[in-house]
Amino acid sequence: MSRTPLLGCIADDFTGATDLANNLVRAGMRTVQTIGVPTEPLSAQVDAVVVALKSRTIAPHDAVAQSLHALQWLQTQGVGQIYFKYCSTFDSTAEGNIGPVTEALLDALHGPGQGFTIACPAFPDNGRTVFKGHLFVGDELLQDSGMRNHPLTPMADSNLVRVLQAQTRRKVGLVPYTVIAQGAQAVRERFAHLQAQGVSIAVLDAISNSDLLQIGPALEGMQLVTAGSGIAIGLPGNWQRSGQLPAQQVADVLPAVQGGAAVVSGSCSGATNGQVRAFQEAGHPSYAIDPMALAAGRDVVGDALRWAEPLLRQGPVLIYATAEPDAVKAVQAQLGVAKAGEMVEVALATIARGLVERGVRRLVVAGGETSGAVVQALGVRQMQIGPQIDPGVPWTWAPTDLGVDIYLALKSGNFGSPQFFLDTTRGSA
Repeated sequence: MSRTPLLGCIADDFTGATDLANNLVRAGMRTVQTIGVPTEPLSAQVDAVVVALKSRTIAPHDAVAQSLHALQWLQTQGVGQIYFKYCSTFDSTAEGNIGPVTEALLDALHGPGQGFTIACPAFPDNGRTVFKGHLFVGDELLQDSGMRNHPLTPMADSNLVRVLQAQTRRKVGLVPYTVIAQGAQAVRERFAHLQAQGVSIAVLDAISNSDLLQIGPALEGMQLVTAGSGIAIGLPGNWQRSGQLPAQQVADVLPAVQGGAAVVSGSCSGATNGQVRAFQEAGHPSYAIDPMALAAGRDVVGDALRWAEPLLRQGPVLIYATAEPDAVKAVQAQLGVAKAGEMVEVALATIARGLVERGVRRLVVAGGETSGAVVQALGVRQMQIGPQIDPGVPWTWAPTDLGVDIYLALKSGNFGSPQFFLDTTRGSA
């Protein structure tokens, strides 16, 4: 059993952090997730630690600074490998932040212009696959999926080599599926060939979990891995084979909590819109947050909490700002993208805190930006990762600064079945 963490992870948003931690726990790694960079050493014995940042959509130089701060703290914990985690839809603006952060981490670990790493957002369990360097969402190319309408990071190009090359000065190459299918040794040989050509970052094809498991052994000893959460399923085997990690370790047991259930949803993805509709069609109460009312100075937060309080005694409630793309664009046109997003995030986070104050102990949050705001509003500093709910989404156990512990599920907007909100609020975690 390891005395120091084997793997140290830097995630660019909070839902992505739990997504990654979920895969590590399922593979037998005891995992803790911190909210931001801790100021003290880890107190618990774990195999992996995931530092959750809120750096996906901030200015590139700020994302780099936060990521390097996280790297420095992880290095003081003695981790053996660093994992930079981004979204399985490769969410980024034209300037970054995936490329700039990857470049900065390579420079810090190996020296300017030195080192080699991979880039692979594939997560087949959630329909994210990479073939010939192109990212697919289900059966659609990324550029043809709902991600083309993302309010903050619209993705109009599916070619990951091209997208990443535009964000970094380092040369980007490809390990195609024909190589992946031959196994780990062939992948290692391709790595060496690319490095000889001056490539620093290799985009990897992967269309199944079997591919991810084949890739895992080729990453043994690589100081920096950059990927979505899918690559994580192939990494624990490296430490299991070396005897550093027990092969049959159960890592997802959480302490018990008792109390009401609620959903707070800020994501406007197609998947989350469907989950909101399913919750409503099942007859459960829901309350829509109106951004224009917020902008006009109405007490939207107070109204929502007054509406929710008597209903919580009867069952779960949903409070949401989720809307269809056209409605989102209309609000952004009037208020501005940044102002509209920030107002809604602050309101939903304040509502989430109010729900916990009113007895909610199972809280589901949809949307990466919303999740970040909610955990900060609740004063959550660390979360223990528990069992998977849906691919990419685990329950977590989180102490809050309100003096109560809660079960918290942070869901990326695009994740989860149509019944996700119903399933998570129906039974116990």
